[in-house]
Amino acid sequence: MPAAPDLNEDEPIDITPPRPVFHVEQALLGALLLDPHRLGDITGIAADSFSTAAHTAVYTAISALPPPEPAEHATNTVWLDRVLTAAREQARGLTAAYLHALIQVCPWPRHAPAYARMVEAEHARRRVQIAAEHLVQSVHDTSLPDPVQTVLAEADALGTVVDDIASRFPPRAGVLPRTAVPRPVVPDRDEVVEEERLLLAAATAHPDDIASVRSLLPDDFALPLHAGLWQCLTALVRRNEAIDPVTVLWEAQQRGLLDDAIDPRHVIRLLAEPSGCLDYWGERALRRSVLATVDRAGRHIEAYAADPANTPFQLVVGARRALADIAAVHTRWQQAADPRSPRGPLRAPPARAGPPTTTAPHARASRATR
Repeated sequence: MPAAPDLNEDEPIDITPPRPVFHVEQALLGALLLDPHRLGDITGIAADSFSTAAHTAVYTAISALPPPEPAEHATNTVWLDRVLTAAREQARGLTAAYLHALIQVCPWPRHAPAYARMVEAEHARRRVQIAAEHLVQSVHDTSLPDPVQTVLAEADALGTVVDDIASRFPPRAGVLPRTAVPRPVVPDRDEVVEEERLLLAAATAHPDDIASVRSLLPDDFALPLHAGLWQCLTALVRRNEAIDPVTVLWEAQQRGLLDDAIDPRHVIRLLAEPSGCLDYWGERALRRSVLATVDRAGRHIEAYAADPANTPFQLVVGARRALADIAAVHTRWQQAADPRSPRGPLRAPPARAGPPTTTAPHARASRATR
């Protein structure tokens, strides 16, 4: 086999070294230029599967022109000239020398299906990366009138891309991406903390309204203390017990939330400050949680797709795991937004050992109104 020639003189100028897929694309195009009839063996790719405009143009021309007779093609360059003329309509810088160089660097034309599978795999990675980038950008687009609906629609679009790739590269059990995931972007902490305080104070002042924000979970809170206090409030509601700053503080102690770093007076002040409408603060917290979950999942998928070491199989598995988190918070958002959804009192969980109660069960009904 002749040594592969140096294509530096004919390749489009680029300041960075080309990725391996660039050389795979060259081998595939060289195989098709040498043996045009092998186009019938190629599946799973289209013109937009290639990473450069020049390669896209060459593949488009090859696909559009009728293949030549093998005997005639072996004796002249008429068909190659036609390919060059057609390809130049999209990539004016193409030269006849580059087409001939593509033919020379192809190791084995009969390996064209294998080259095409590699091109398809790289294109799948780029598709997921682009969709994930759009998803993350939509989370941080402050101009959107309805950011939650927009980001959830982008997440659905990303899911469609992943499903399409999975149909061509079925995931293998237990094959996970090896890529380290990035840290989540933390929003304005002061604003988040203040809103969570107001939410907890509103829930303490109006415990009968807690059922209206039952879609809110402890994981939706930014601070562990706030998440724990929310668990205290919902537990007291389920047990039909008295709720005020003092009873919540006691429940927090029984659950081990208080330590030397937490001043009980701080908890009392937090729960007793003016609060406003619980539904409003609950909706704000859930909205923020939806956007944070989508941002985190999108960044994970973006990191997986940006790592060329991940195979399409790994990419599908990792992306689907991240999308499952979005699906879960999407369901909670729909439940919270559905006016037909029941908003009755929280049901008590099955009986089990737990912290001691603070009052008799009937005390809440007779407690003084704040």
